[in-house]
Amino acid sequence: MGFPTIVPSSVFGKNAPSNKINIGQIGCGRIGRDHDLPGTWQHDKARIVAVSDVDSKRMREGKELVEQYYTQKMGSPYLNVKQYGDYREMLIDKDIDAVIISTPDHWHSQPAMEAALAGKHIYLQKPTSLTIKEGRQLVEVVNKTGIVLQLGTQQRSSDQFRIAAELVRNGRIGKLHTVRIGLPGDPAGPEAPQMPIPKNLDFDRWLGATPEIPYTEIGVHPQHDYGRPGWLRHENYGAGMITGWGQHHFDCAAWGMDTELTGPRFIEAVAEFPRSGLWNVHGDFMVKAEYDNGIMMLTSGGYPNGIRYEGSDGWIWVSRGSYVASTSDPVSQGANAKALDASDPKILQSIIGPEEIHLYKSAEQHGNWLDCIESGEEPISPVEIGHRSCSVCLVSHIAMKTGRKLEWDPKTERFVNDAEANSHLSRPQRAPYGTDNVKI
Repeated sequence: MGFPTIVPSSVFGKNAPSNKINIGQIGCGRIGRDHDLPGTWQHDKARIVAVSDVDSKRMREGKELVEQYYTQKMGSPYLNVKQYGDYREMLIDKDIDAVIISTPDHWHSQPAMEAALAGKHIYLQKPTSLTIKEGRQLVEVVNKTGIVLQLGTQQRSSDQFRIAAELVRNGRIGKLHTVRIGLPGDPAGPEAPQMPIPKNLDFDRWLGATPEIPYTEIGVHPQHDYGRPGWLRHENYGAGMITGWGQHHFDCAAWGMDTELTGPRFIEAVAEFPRSGLWNVHGDFMVKAEYDNGIMMLTSGGYPNGIRYEGSDGWIWVSRGSYVASTSDPVSQGANAKALDASDPKILQSIIGPEEIHLYKSAEQHGNWLDCIESGEEPISPVEIGHRSCSVCLVSHIAMKTGRKLEWDPKTERFVNDAEANSHLSRPQRAPYGTDNVKI
């Protein structure tokens, strides 16, 4: 007996497959398990139907996690989550509408570009890219395809960051002149001898476009748990906390500074780097950025973690407060951590009038993405704004490496008369991987 391939939605009600946005999860590690999957599956309009990872153990455990969630929610086995060792096979699956990319930083721009070209909507973990060149390539592809891309800069969906930016933009602390941002650095690490590659890990694909180097567990991710991975502390795969957490704070600071679609004019930095060991990203640091609108932005691990806007008539402080994105966030939460504070409590009680500036309001980052997939509207963290906030991270890192004051042109996205600094705007890419090898 034959059965129809199209089943009336009335049979399933609101849980009908046709009423769901079918999503594939690319990267089943710490941030995917702790943050992106729970952030997405809490919304009834979403359905996680597939997972992909270059570590087959993590992929299998990701599948089990998703199936367990839906079984508990529905009261019975709900679906058989597909597995793809190569995410490109997932992108061919016409049943999948969108993907979440929760991979290491060096695997952000390429799969996002390929997903966009395949017509999939994208939730992309920050940082947007490994280099300025990659970021601009991604922006061009997303704009060309018209898919909805949301950056995982979820602080924008926290009320206190929007409220702080609105108060600043509407002059509640007078003329803004200084922004101070607190970001931690990373410690140096031990020497790490070469180890056998685990059978469950496709290490060549994990390396991707980065240089081919010997495998060691603390250079990749833990094999027996989902603790903070060692790749976060190696410059082959990122730039340390200046990109790892910096894009969050630079993004929200730009919201209040009204510089979301531009960048600093001058930037200079000092930083300590490890002299030995496998981990080589920056430790303690200070970055000074000067903008054309006269605002100076100072970023350092010496400041409390958060953003302090300083104006002619007072200041506003904003932070995550007690919120954590994952179980291994690198900053301890104080018992009395304030999410929002000001030089005068009356500033925070101020009401933004109907004729004043009202910023984009979102209740939750993943939910906003799903809503925009349905509506076709722009999400709260679109690709151009994400690229610009990531660019501040990247030029800050370049200033750390060169050790001198640099002039940056946000329009051309190049340093002025500085060939050495401009040489850091891209990296060599190991074929066949990398954004330069994506067929557009």
